[in-house]
Amino acid sequence: MPRPAVPGVSAAYDYERNGMSSLFVSFALLEWRRRVEVKERRTKVDWAHVIQRLVDEDYPDRDQIVLVMDNLNTHKLSSLCEAFEPCGVSRIAERLEIHYTPKHGIWLNMAEIEIRVLARQCLERRIPDRETLRGKVGNVAQEMQW
Repeated sequence: MPRPAVPGVSAAYDYERNGMSSLFVSFALLEWRRRVEVKERRTKVDWAHVIQRLVDEDYPDRDQIVLVMDNLNTHKLSSLCEAFEPCGVSRIAERLEIHYTPKHGIWLNMAEIEIRVLARQCLERRIPDRETLRGKVGNVAQEMQW
């Protein structure tokens, strides 16, 4: 609802926040593949499920998956323990080789570039709900051949 302008004060628009979402972006640069997952929060369990999908669905035939990622508190193998039974944790963890980037590492910059591209393509405007966001992100992911 716009607030009318008065002498000395310009008009203003209030908006209703419909919530926030966390985007988990993974990409395989040399394969021209990107996946964006929309989650309600950014928890250890959310990260663990993203990694499980990477291992079980995206690369089920790979013996070793190399992950290069930032050193966020949720991006730890111990996060798998909060989401899965011990046998599931070891099954996933044994296939991962994790490298953490330095604070200003080039790989971290590449992830930020991917997010900026996504922002320009579909996130520059307000999105009313999480399902609409998933649809927009899904369309972008298809364009990137994931």
